[in-house]
Amino acid sequence: MDFAFSEEQAQWREVLRDFARRELAPKYAHWDKTGAFPRDLWQAMGRLGLTGLRVSPRYGGSGADCLTTGIAAEEIARGDFNAAYAVMLNSLLAEVLEPHASEAVKREWLAPMAAGERLIAIAITEPGAGSDVAHMAARAERVGTGYILTGEKSGISLASVADAFVVFAKTQPDAGARGVSAFLVPREAPGVSVHRYDDMGNVAIGRGSVFLERVEVPVDHRIGEENRAFYQLMRGFDLSRVLICLQCLGAAMQSLDETAAHVRRRRAFGRSLAQFQGVAFPLVEYHTQIEMIRWFSYRALWLRDRGLPHTKEASMCKWLGPQVAAQAIHECILLHGHYGYTKDLPLEQRLRDVIGLEIGDGTAQTQKIVIAREWLGKNYKPC
Repeated sequence: MDFAFSEEQAQWREVLRDFARRELAPKYAHWDKTGAFPRDLWQAMGRLGLTGLRVSPRYGGSGADCLTTGIAAEEIARGDFNAAYAVMLNSLLAEVLEPHASEAVKREWLAPMAAGERLIAIAITEPGAGSDVAHMAARAERVGTGYILTGEKSGISLASVADAFVVFAKTQPDAGARGVSAFLVPREAPGVSVHRYDDMGNVAIGRGSVFLERVEVPVDHRIGEENRAFYQLMRGFDLSRVLICLQCLGAAMQSLDETAAHVRRRRAFGRSLAQFQGVAFPLVEYHTQIEMIRWFSYRALWLRDRGLPHTKEASMCKWLGPQVAAQAIHECILLHGHYGYTKDLPLEQRLRDVIGLEIGDGTAQTQKIVIAREWLGKNYKPC
């Protein structure tokens, strides 16, 4: 067993930590206050290779392994939690598009996405079908040489700023998960409209609903085989769920580091706050939990890189990581006293942002169903 990063990965980690500290952290609150999307920042991350980590060099990416991608998700989130979506979302998109999209779609969209110049959102969730993808209401009807899409997608990250959407819709309505197909839909296609949400966190990500009113797409914009998109997506989720975990842990660990420095400096009753058990013990407990989940996450990525089963592990990460991260950041706010409750510190924003990913890509309850199915067997999953 070898728990060490390679020399290249260790250097990559230091480069990213320095980039996050210098370029990302100073404007983290700015994007939250203004609600603006930092396109220039995504392009800067593109130049650093962050938006195309899981895209092969053939389409302008670096073809990085999953472990290296996980390092990026963790380190970027230390500086700007929402900037780490560039790693997580684009990695998921690469897993869906590169193996399954037509050559025309890959040439037009994959390279610009990898460069950080074009934004693509994944449109799965609906008002009546969140994690229950098999029962989505959106429809794609085959007409002539293409499809006509109709439906509503909700809670879509990047909805208000995306240049295109990978839309999942039913092509065989009565077939459950076996009747779902995916399509690349340009934002400017007639019949596409978007409503942006006023979210409590992840403000810069511009979540919203996407409405499809008889949107026509050519057949070469279908992603993969007809009726097979559900299974393509699930494999991608096994990666994005681990990256989400590391993204949340990065924000939590940065908060713990800042709080540890604060309690060393702050004095009360003639002593440093760090000398009081009531202060030190909560920090130690969360530091321990985060380290354990962190290395479990890297093990899940190690499994994926070797083509070994890791669905159960991915759901364990997605359930536990965001939950513990939110609890740890909340504790950091309390240990800063009334200063922690102000917007002068990044703690309250990190808490709001992390809570959003307790929901995205499947809630804790959904992850427990997946774990039960994988561990106990399909006949014993909770219902």
